[in-house]
Amino acid sequence: MEHYRSLEGFFVERSWLTVGTFDGVHRGHQRVIQRLVEGACAAGTISVALTFDPHPAALFGRSDIKLLTLPDERAELLGGLGVDVVITHPFNRAVANMTAFDFMQRLHSHCKLERFILGYDSTLGKDREGDIPRLTEIGAELGYTVEVTPVLSDENGVISSTEIRTLIAAGEVEQAARLLTRPYRLQGVVIHGDQRGRTIGFPTANLEYSAEKLIPAAGIYACWAYHGSQRYKAAVNVGINPTFTPDRNSLSVEAYLLDFDRDIYDETLRLEFIVRLRDELKYNSVEALTAQIQDDVEQTREALRMI
Repeated sequence: MEHYRSLEGFFVERSWLTVGTFDGVHRGHQRVIQRLVEGACAAGTISVALTFDPHPAALFGRSDIKLLTLPDERAELLGGLGVDVVITHPFNRAVANMTAFDFMQRLHSHCKLERFILGYDSTLGKDREGDIPRLTEIGAELGYTVEVTPVLSDENGVISSTEIRTLIAAGEVEQAARLLTRPYRLQGVVIHGDQRGRTIGFPTANLEYSAEKLIPAAGIYACWAYHGSQRYKAAVNVGINPTFTPDRNSLSVEAYLLDFDRDIYDETLRLEFIVRLRDELKYNSVEALTAQIQDDVEQTREALRMI
């Protein structure tokens, strides 16, 4: 998979293409991507997925929106599904103010579309005027075919990034994983914390994470932790650590890696959230906290034992 940061400098003579935010690359997105990849392969051409950064909603006042997948993570997931080229195009006022025709004409000049694969609710262009009928008209005018993939639903309705964000924000990571087809992931550099865990026998790796990334609800989680090529069981605390720092305003993410004894400051750690074990609680003594952490460790071992 090749990853480009804009259309500039990218030109091909033939392609099948799709456009979307694809945040999370969930089951619904995967249906679109599967059709794109299989169709392009059968046609003997390349598959191209164009997505945007920042998320379009952020440009229109939704500063509170948090991402399920950062741009590089999203591109990696799309590439893992077989996409040949991912273009993470800057989304700015100039792009937002383009008509659907102008945007598709520009895309076509770079990618020479043969087929444009869309999700059932796709819209493009200023004021979202490029709905499916309009995009089909534009395709006929510019010389490519538009194909719409059907909606994908489950017992709770249409699968969407919004639904998954709601689940993760509530700590329901098991349900979110079912819609994502994988555990929710958080990656960052290990930074120095207060080092209280070390003093009570449970040294933790404190993760520095992107402010754009959605963090699961405060609580204790059983996670897989990936350091390099190695995987470890981890009991992870997301929260403010109310026993020691009840006035903290931002969430910290602290991972206690089981059966691990190394200094990994300034190194990258990736967490996969498997199950939420309990709420984050305040304890009246260090002894009570230590006993609870030991119980969390045992629950983590049991939760991950069969995985």
